[in-house]
Amino acid sequence: MKFAWIDLRTVPAEQREAVVDAAVHARVDGIVDGDIDTLATLPVTVKRILAGAEPPAEGAPDGLIVLREVAGAGGLDRLRTRHQACEPDVAGLVDVVDDPTLTLACETAVALPYTVVQFKDPTKIPLEIVIAAADRSPGQLVCRADDLEEAKVIVDVLEKGSEGVLLAPRDANDVFRLVELLREGTPDLELTTLTVESIEHLGLGDRVCIDTCTHFEKDEGMLIGSYAHGFVLCVSETHPLPYMPTRPFRVNAGALHSYVFGQDNRTNYLSELKAGSAVLAVGADGRTRRIVVGRIKLESRPLLGIRAVSPEGVEVNLIVQDDWHVRVLGPGAAVLNVTELKRGDLVLGHVATDKRHVGWPVGEFCVEK
Repeated sequence: MKFAWIDLRTVPAEQREAVVDAAVHARVDGIVDGDIDTLATLPVTVKRILAGAEPPAEGAPDGLIVLREVAGAGGLDRLRTRHQACEPDVAGLVDVVDDPTLTLACETAVALPYTVVQFKDPTKIPLEIVIAAADRSPGQLVCRADDLEEAKVIVDVLEKGSEGVLLAPRDANDVFRLVELLREGTPDLELTTLTVESIEHLGLGDRVCIDTCTHFEKDEGMLIGSYAHGFVLCVSETHPLPYMPTRPFRVNAGALHSYVFGQDNRTNYLSELKAGSAVLAVGADGRTRRIVVGRIKLESRPLLGIRAVSPEGVEVNLIVQDDWHVRVLGPGAAVLNVTELKRGDLVLGHVATDKRHVGWPVGEFCVEK
């Protein structure tokens, strides 16, 4: 999980107490302030970061981190010396306004335990450069965000973003929203081995290709099924095909009515997807990640029905385009052409116990067959 630093310095006085309470309750990683007395009252569960001031010679809180502005190469040298000599948790702030300060930010991120960067221009290319420079450094990079919208962009820069986000919240709600944003992720799914029971040529129907904004790995695809309780792992077109180039962004998913398994244990009909929709890429080992749909392609094609069963006896159905180049994944990420499947073959899938209403799991009586 990414971590959050909350900056109290510009929080309105009437909101400070609520913001501090929210930050402690939400277990943010650190709180930044220019008032050491405020920091001294914080519990040891949160890092205390002093900014814009020097700590007293005596009586400073244990574990205090002092955030100092890095003024040129000489300033970085002084902070590096502090870190090596007596201060284990030195933090440097770099205001990136041009190429020299961008270089300074990269050097600081490599040299110090904590580096806070803020950028004059809205482009995120400088942040990409600092992230890349700091990639193998043990230090942690924190990027200042003006608001929650910018915080979300920062998190996704170069897929990994900075380790931390610094935000001056307007109120306590901003604290909780930031922490929730940083917690966003997609948990692994438990995949199971399904045994093919039958294959049936069904004739003409409408099928959907999901073209995404993401390059799939060779063992990735999407979970697709006719029933809300069972899905088959349809592989992406990352693997070579005769007569046509690969489409590493595409999953030839299935018939128009099918469910695709998505985030938060929710499903969507393939017919509902459009440019900008969020879907879930799933690996053969059960790992998942959120990806974005670039478009869907709905075309009439011959269809093939695949009926399989889980070890517990749950029946799973998948209807796909009846063509050799449409593939699913088997155990060990084996790539299987659907037209060559036969009774007894093994494919990877996911079995869910939930019934569905408009994609959300519900505890009600429902039969699908």
